[in-house]
Amino acid sequence: MPMGRLSITTNIDCPILILAAGSSSRMNGRDKLNELVDGEPLLRTQCKRAIATQQPVYVALPAAHHTRAELLSGLDVTILAIAQATEGIGATLRESVAMLAPCSKFMVILADLVSLQTSDLLHMLCVIGTHPNHLIWRGATHKGNPGHPVVFDNALRSEFLHLSGDNGATKIIKKHRDQMRLVPLGAQARLDLDTPQDWADWRAGVKI
Repeated sequence: MPMGRLSITTNIDCPILILAAGSSSRMNGRDKLNELVDGEPLLRTQCKRAIATQQPVYVALPAAHHTRAELLSGLDVTILAIAQATEGIGATLRESVAMLAPCSKFMVILADLVSLQTSDLLHMLCVIGTHPNHLIWRGATHKGNPGHPVVFDNALRSEFLHLSGDNGATKIIKKHRDQMRLVPLGAQARLDLDTPQDWADWRAGVKI
C-alpha cells in the first residue's frame, strides 16, 4: 500500500458493484474479462480483490448462466442478470443498482480496470469515513483526472432508475459535481484494456 494511505476501514456499509455485462466488442472475438491477470481470468481476479475488502460484492452479467458466470465459481459474490445489457452501460447501472440490498453507499467498478487493487478500494472507503460530507467519491489519477471506482451515496440511488444509453452515470455525476470528492489513487484509476493490442502492450510493459 502506498505511503500515506490509510490501512483501516470505517464501519461503512458499501457494497461493491462490478460491471461485467459488456460485450468486449473491440477484442476481435476474445473476452477481455477472461484474459489472465495475476494468473487467473481478470473478472475472477477483480472479484477476489473486491471480496478482500469484506464488503458485499455484486457482479452484473448479461445473463445468470453467461459463460462469465463460470469464472466466478466458488466466490462469495451475488450475480445480477441484466436483461437489457445490450442497451448499454446506462441500462446495466439502472437494473443492477435497483437490485442492490439496502445500503448507505455503493461502489461501482468497471470490470476491466486491470490494475485496481484491494488497497485502492480500501482507501476509497477510508476517505469516505474521513470526508463524509459528499454525495460522490471518485477515484482519480495523481494529476486529478477522474476515473474509477466511483462511490455514490444512497440518496442518489433513485436517480439511477432513469439512466439509459451508453454514458453510464455521467448525468448523475455532472449534476452533483459540486458535491463530489476526487480521491487520488494513481494511473490505475483509468487504466482499462479494450483491444488485443492494449493487452499486448500492457504485458510488454508499454505505457498505455
